[in-house]
Amino acid sequence: MARVLLPLFPLSVVVFPRTPMPLHIFEDRYKEMIGEALENGTEFGIVQATEDGILNAGCSVRVSEVLKRYDDGRLDILVVGVRRFQVLQLDTQRSFLRAEVEFYDDEDAAPAPPEARLRALEEYRRLHELGLPRPYGEAQLSDPQLSFQLAFGLPDLNFLQVLLHDRSESSRLKQVTEYLARYIPRLRETERMKRLAPLNGHGQRAPEL
Repeated sequence: MARVLLPLFPLSVVVFPRTPMPLHIFEDRYKEMIGEALENGTEFGIVQATEDGILNAGCSVRVSEVLKRYDDGRLDILVVGVRRFQVLQLDTQRSFLRAEVEFYDDEDAAPAPPEARLRALEEYRRLHELGLPRPYGEAQLSDPQLSFQLAFGLPDLNFLQVLLHDRSESSRLKQVTEYLARYIPRLRETERMKRLAPLNGHGQRAPEL
């Protein structure tokens, strides 16, 4: 597959294809980068930033909507993930970081087995029943890469990065199902403790000091 020089936006997030992400653009270098993307209708890449630098895989995005323009040039935008990429070599010749990248997709184009989708959807519905808001909009359950839709917005960036690398939908669905089966009980316990926090542990409100 052909290599491409892609502008990069390092952030503490993981984006997947066809998932939305609101961004607030305030640094001059990223105003420049987004301005070019808007003018030319081109993609830029979001890569996860860590204390040690950036990780070597990310997802390209396109600006789907400019939500607000500020007088000082800042922007609120909505982007949508397009395609995954591997970082091959960094380029620092512009004010913003760029990289030579190679795009990739799943190695097996066959859909995941229906039973794998059903198990993942069952766990996702259990999560949804907790009533917690989904941070970036509703999941598109008809997406052929359902795993990305179900996992997007989960708090474990390491787990999301593993999914981003994985080139098998069946494998990703299995991992999402297993992750949610562990995560949901912990989340329920956390929510229970939050409800009990004002109490003294015996069903009575703790005395005020």
